Amino acid sequence: MGFFPGSGYGRVRAMTKGRLEAFSDGVVAIIITIMVLELKVPHGADLEALRPLLPTFLTYALSYVFVDIYWNNHHHLLHATTHIDGGVLWANLHLLFWLSLTPFVTRWMGENHFAPLPTAVYGCVLLLSSVAYYVLVRAIVRAEGPLSKVAVAVGADFKGKLSGALYAIAIPLALVQRWLALGVYVLGALIWLVPDRRMVAET
Repeated sequence: MGFFPGSGYGRVRAMTKGRLEAFSDGVVAIIITIMVLELKVPHGADLEALRPLLPTFLTYALSYVFVDIYWNNHHHLLHATTHIDGGVLWANLHLLFWLSLTPFVTRWMGENHFAPLPTAVYGCVLLLSSVAYYVLVRAIVRAEGPLSKVAVAVGADFKGKLSGALYAIAIPLALVQRWLALGVYVLGALIWLVPDRRMVAET
């Protein structure tokens, strides 16, 4: 079939950029759907009934922003990409794996009102998702060369390295100062709210 190592997998011709993006979009849509389904309907019709759900809602909102940031930047990244090989496929699946854990850590942190350990584990998923995105970018650059559109647009990838460093700092911080750690998570999101202008220009 040509889809396994040693049988021409690294030279897959059937996988197009559009197909890879469509699959990724589907996974992201499922992730967001799972997260929103975890929001429980309050047992009451007044504002007081919403109070116990506030931590869960705030965690959902934060995770929604993170997932949307990855979707947005992933979209621009693939539009600047011209070549998909086996390494890119596996790197993309690696990214989707860590993103798929977002609903689990979102619910765990929200239902436990930002307890230290769930908050730290939430940060671990953010960090590993960031690392996986970096790996995907490097895989594309390897496939297309150092003079490719992606390589030129990403450059030294300052934002990627900075956000990864912030998450790495926030994880142990969550065990002693959870609110500061959450503030660092929000800062990491703010860095990526606007996609890299050079990447957008290449699309």
